[in-house]
Amino acid sequence: MGDIQACFDEFELLLKQVNFDHQQDNLYLVGDLIGRGPKPKETLDYLIAHQSSIHPVLGNHDLHFLAVAHDIKANKANDNFTPLLESTELNDYIDYLRKQPLIRYLDDKELILCHAGLTPQWSLSTALFQANRVNAELKSPRYKTLLSVMYNNIANWQQCNTDQDKMVFSINTLTRMRYCNEQGHLEFATKVAPENNSNPSLTPWYSQQQSLASNQRLIFGHWASILGQTGHSQFIALDTGCLWGNWLTCWRYEDNQFFTKKSL
Repeated sequence: MGDIQACFDEFELLLKQVNFDHQQDNLYLVGDLIGRGPKPKETLDYLIAHQSSIHPVLGNHDLHFLAVAHDIKANKANDNFTPLLESTELNDYIDYLRKQPLIRYLDDKELILCHAGLTPQWSLSTALFQANRVNAELKSPRYKTLLSVMYNNIANWQQCNTDQDKMVFSINTLTRMRYCNEQGHLEFATKVAPENNSNPSLTPWYSQQQSLASNQRLIFGHWASILGQTGHSQFIALDTGCLWGNWLTCWRYEDNQFFTKKSL
């Protein structure tokens, strides 16, 4: 399922629409569980209560919440984190998010799930290795240091000389990237759909991605403006902008069916 961003009512309705059964089914979420939407507390409470059947990856808004919770970044009203920050369960929310990975690889199905995508500068094995390093760091006592430096726009893997640089680049790739330039370097400013992009030096990361095998598919969110359209059957985009008045999208692996719930 695509970016919930605390649109909890639509999330519940979409689960009912697909007859989701927590005893038999598994749901994978491609990040941005919270951030700007109306019901962040209800969303995280539900996810924490159903950890055996719901499996997220982290998005940029989820990581930003961790930084805000530790006063690394300011709490801004439009993020709507206050219900979480004022909750007696705040530490539970922090612990839950710190444990979530940046990538889930379902090798029996040849599915890769992440929030933003995979840089063309990486192989899949490099992506998995780097995601695991970030995951380990977030679980460690040192995690606040990573949160404090992750806002650095490191865009070129070849220029990452330290472990910290590599982890920041990994976060940028897996949670922030949309476009890459002709050298494959990340670009962070442009959010419009490709048909509205006026910079000929930029192309979507998935148009440059060559490292996946033909039987592998990558499932991602983050890029609401493309409304699920990549033009590549190997890359399945699930952020369809529920927060922005569009719809929440769920994809069923077994029969390649898409289900949507219009924003309320």
